[in-house]
Order: sequence, then C-alpha cells, then structure tokens
Amino acid sequence: MNIQKVTSHVKESLAAEGLVQIEVSARHIHLSQKDVEKLFGLGYQLKAMKSLSQPGQYLCKERVSIVSQSKRLEKVAVLGPIRDRTQIEISKTNAHALGINVPIRESGDLKRTPGIKIIGPCGVAETSEGVIIAKRHIHITPKEAKQLTLYDKQLVMVELLSDRPLVFKDVVVRVSESYAFKMHIDLDEANAGNVTDFTLGKIIK
Repeated sequence: MNIQKVTSHVKESLAAEGLVQIEVSARHIHLSQKDVEKLFGLGYQLKAMKSLSQPGQYLCKERVSIVSQSKRLEKVAVLGPIRDRTQIEISKTNAHALGINVPIRESGDLKRTPGIKIIGPCGVAETSEGVIIAKRHIHITPKEAKQLTLYDKQLVMVELLSDRPLVFKDVVVRVSESYAFKMHIDLDEANAGNVTDFTLGKIIK
C-alpha cells in the first residue's frame, strides 16, 4: 500500500468516527478583480504561491494593509481566486486593534458589515462593507455528510481534542462536492484551545 492510499485510508477512518481536522484561519482578504486592479494596477492578476486544503483555493504572493480611521494592520494575506465581492476576515483581537465593531458572520453574508480602507503598492480600495469575523464552520462533501447524517447549514457542536480541551457550539456545516473535510476556526479560537497542526475535533450532534 503506497503513502497516498495509506493517507486516504486514515482520512476515511477518521471521518467515519466523526473526527475532523482543525485548521486555523489567520486574518486574510478575498479580493474582487476591480479591487485587485485598484491595489496592484490595471489588468493585474494575482500570483498563486501555495495551495490551501480546500480545492482550488490558494495563498497569493501579494500582501496588503487594512486601515481604519486611526489604526492599521500590515501584511494581510490575500487568498485566491478572485471573488465577486471583496471580503476581509479578521479575529476579534484584530477588530479591537483596528478599533472597529465587527460581526460574526458566515462567508458571503456581508450586509450591514463595516467597510475598511485597503492599501496596496499601486493604490487604495475602500469598501463600504465586507469586514467579518468568520463563523466557525466545517467543510464536508455530500458523501461524508451522508455518512455522518449531517446536512448543509446544520449547527453542531465540536469537542476539541487537545491538551486544553473545550467544546465549540454553533459550528456551521457547509456541504459541497468541492470541499475537503476540515473545520476552520480563527486564531483567537485556536489559541483558546491550544490547537496544533495535528489537532482533531469530535463532531457532536
């Protein structure tokens, strides 16, 4: 049995037991093409640097700064591919640092969220909304969801299996053929649970 088959078998065994790998999502930004061009120049295309765990998603070479009325965060990671609307995902700690009130939202739910100024090497983009603290969530395929009797938009609890155990409530299940089975939390949540690259969570319905 080769390493790929072994890895696949281990993942399938963990999934069957309702165990999901925890991944930490640090502050980052998803840009529209319109804002890409404001920040980096007309016709600019983002440069992929590293693939992420979710298929088709990648870390870009580019970095930007985000600025509130009085505060600034530097070297914010840009994730690709481009989106229809610019979305900025930060932690509660980042929000305090920027001096802004940011709601906890699912990705894409940007109505009545604060905007922010984004600074790139070639210019500035200002959003009227788009800053969120991402609601913790699980990415899962339909096959795995059926196996675990989960459904899209379901709220579950996840017990963190670490040396600083805790239980996350109101974790959103997101089902799609394009997903890889992972749970995403932000840096504040990860620090609270002492999460490492090998931390697992147990799904509780």
